[in-house]
Amino acid sequence: MEALVPIPETGRTFRVAYTVRLSDTDATGRLRLDAIARYLQDAAIDDVQETGWGAPEHLWVLRSVRIDALVPSLEDREVGIVTWGSSFSTLAAGRRWSLSGDTGGSIEVDSTWIHLGADARPARIGDGFDRYADAAQGRITSTKLTLAPPPLGELRSWPLRVTDVDRMGHVNNAAYWAAVEQRLPDVAVDPRRPLRARLDYRHPIDHGETVEFAESFEDDDYVFAFVVDSTVRAVGRIEALV
Repeated sequence: MEALVPIPETGRTFRVAYTVRLSDTDATGRLRLDAIARYLQDAAIDDVQETGWGAPEHLWVLRSVRIDALVPSLEDREVGIVTWGSSFSTLAAGRRWSLSGDTGGSIEVDSTWIHLGADARPARIGDGFDRYADAAQGRITSTKLTLAPPPLGELRSWPLRVTDVDRMGHVNNAAYWAAVEQRLPDVAVDPRRPLRARLDYRHPIDHGETVEFAESFEDDDYVFAFVVDSTVRAVGRIEALV
């Protein structure tokens, strides 16, 4: 897999720090994947709001994300985040984050976002995106999804909550990771060790839909999918980093 790009020397970067709250960690003190996803989302929103590339004129829908917990955040009480544009194309852009904990946690994240207009339809990014494009240094965004779902054999129910849905009317991307966190103890995945967690968002999930969860192991990797009416809406994979 292609290496993550470094923090750029030119173009826009955005820096923020978050206090790790009690509700962000599991029983051992580890910063959970769903909490990481919320931090990433908040930092991205603050960034685009500051530059004028946020709502209501511009909307961004997450297409895929890769979280590399190089040193899992086990005891951090503050996390510093740097985010920037990592790639750029007509209708989509890549975004990178580097997370550094105050006691040594280190997490690198890459993602792809689809740009929508005020009518919530895919729209050309257009002019004014220069500082983000400069940081991307000519890299082109690919929206291709690469993760294959597990066999849709035995499915388990995943009941949606009202709190899983955001203002766009879809299940928020952080809520997917909450479902994964729920399963990790039962499938013997140790999130306190270095890992790579990936998620491809194929189609949105709306509140009121009946969602099922599929999972399997492939070459020691934990593979999972969110399924509605036999259609895979999202696919994820967790693998150990050694």
